[in-house]
Amino acid sequence: MVTAVLLFAVGLVLLIKGGDWFVDGSTGIAHRFHVPELLIGATVVSIGTTLPEVMVSATSALSGHGEIAYGNAIGSVICNTSLIAALTIAIRPSKVDRKAFRTPVIFFFLAAITYMIVAYGLGYFGRTIGILLLTIFVVYMVVTIRQALHTPQTGETASEKETDGGEVKGSMARDVGLLVVGAVLIAFGANLLVENGTLIAQGLGVPESVIALTFVALGTSLPELVTAITSLVKGHGALSLGNIIGANLFNLVLVSGVSVTLSPFAIPGSKLIGGMNASLVVDIPVMLCVMLLMTVPALVKGRLYRMQGILLLAIYAAFCVFQFAG
Repeated sequence: MVTAVLLFAVGLVLLIKGGDWFVDGSTGIAHRFHVPELLIGATVVSIGTTLPEVMVSATSALSGHGEIAYGNAIGSVICNTSLIAALTIAIRPSKVDRKAFRTPVIFFFLAAITYMIVAYGLGYFGRTIGILLLTIFVVYMVVTIRQALHTPQTGETASEKETDGGEVKGSMARDVGLLVVGAVLIAFGANLLVENGTLIAQGLGVPESVIALTFVALGTSLPELVTAITSLVKGHGALSLGNIIGANLFNLVLVSGVSVTLSPFAIPGSKLIGGMNASLVVDIPVMLCVMLLMTVPALVKGRLYRMQGILLLAIYAAFCVFQFAG
């Protein structure tokens, strides 16, 4: 137990420091190429913070438990949106660059519709679907990078104000180094927290259902949480929001795509509500609801509101109560 506690603490430190370096590296690159931070957050940062989900899902698929990726993907989207993004919005609501925000949102709902067609229509995720999801991921990256290269950042953004007259401090190698090392620390730290947090919970006699809901589901979303908090503290709210949207998209197309391609699976049906699959009745609708609640006001009004964050947190609390009650 003592060893588990120590390793848990080490994992937490690695996560915090990794998040700090990851944000520094990504914002440094954004400044250097005059790329909007929201786009950097929706691509590079999102891939880095989604690494734990990719590793967990790929490992599960290779061990014959590919269906874990299904719950992991949807659960992570709900957690990222109604807990992590909600906290950011409730603490510091901000304006949104609607043009940069539009692309990741469109691709997310494109992926979500694909997911729904398969879930409600087929009930089985085959290898062809996995390849399709990975194709959406590749197309998104190409479109976003091209958009970033043709969308210079204006001089009025908060990120550019932090540079002295547009001068970028440090070297490109330093920024890339911080990005890579930060991503490694985040992934390794999250793994330590999940594994040792589970051991601690088991040692304290916590039910396995609670372990799965807290340490495993939330554990793989810790990088997003750390990055969001670090970005908020450093005044890079756009980076945090872009990271959440990008991570949500990657959970559907990258995490699920890799898992399904490695090991196709049917939609889990162990939990029923009125004789219907609980995932189809509750999980997917909640996922769509929280994403619509976060993105529609941002696209229409160009800003986020504190009430959105509060409402999203309330939805997450109700979702957790439902899971415990079940």
